[in-house]
Amino acid sequence: MKIYSLCVAVVVAAAMFAGCHRTPAEAELNVASYNLRYVNEDDSLAGNGWSARYPTLAKLVLFHDFDIFGTQEGYKRQLNDLVAQLPGYDYIGVGRNDGKDDGEHAAIFYRTDRFDVVDHGDFWLSETPGEPSVGWDAVLPRICTWGHFREKSSGREFMFFNLHMDHVGKQARVESAGLVQRKMKELGKGLPVILTGDFNVDQTHSSYRALVADSMLLDSYCVAELCYATNGTFNSFRTDGYTYSRIDHIFVSPDFEVEKYGVLTDTYRTANDTVGMKAKDAPEELEFQRYTPRTPSDHFPIKAVLKLSAK
Repeated sequence: MKIYSLCVAVVVAAAMFAGCHRTPAEAELNVASYNLRYVNEDDSLAGNGWSARYPTLAKLVLFHDFDIFGTQEGYKRQLNDLVAQLPGYDYIGVGRNDGKDDGEHAAIFYRTDRFDVVDHGDFWLSETPGEPSVGWDAVLPRICTWGHFREKSSGREFMFFNLHMDHVGKQARVESAGLVQRKMKELGKGLPVILTGDFNVDQTHSSYRALVADSMLLDSYCVAELCYATNGTFNSFRTDGYTYSRIDHIFVSPDFEVEKYGVLTDTYRTANDTVGMKAKDAPEELEFQRYTPRTPSDHFPIKAVLKLSAK
């Protein structure tokens, strides 16, 4: 009994020592990007309304244990709905139309028990980034939200940028890529950087190449030790389609090790989508239903497990 008690004491003491002396390299982050799909009547008529989707979307976030994640397209009411469903999370970000509450946000959600916000801000993807504006050949105002975060247990600090590039303007996407990199250097103070978002181009296009060309940023999909991506990232609310294209990305500076990357293709169903069915080669006591699978958004979320490299 004395030997057992001594062993327990040694284990507990070692754990306490390790907890008090965690090296900065031990900060592991579950990072994600999720285009929420803006609220609109057509989606509701098709059975994909926000009120049906967001409870599942919030549970997906909780189950997959997102620590910090960038969102796109969310209106203020959508962000408020998520805050109510995600205890322990808060967000930063403003509406792209007025720099306050109006219009879509590129909000960054984070766990308040894990991170302190050292500083944060927003800029527009345009020639006048300091004010609400439409840039180059874009058709809509586009915004990037950034945060300077400190991970509480390790003390490590990093920058997080999140954006939604224009869906039409080809020049705007290339120019936006350059602008974001300049802002990273201006605001980042040499800190590790994460960039998430809906870039509206896949891995074959020029604005994507503009982000990774000088190795300042790495595509987490390409450098992950384990990659689980059975589909692309845009689904158009369909579950029977496949695309090679990844238009949602998580880029990281070389300071990060990417342990895992995944495209999360979770689906759900509603009561109106189900009908009874007979199952073959199954016990007669079991009841089965045929249902129409639905996705919580018209984009699949992507997740990367990151670890800060030792300095």
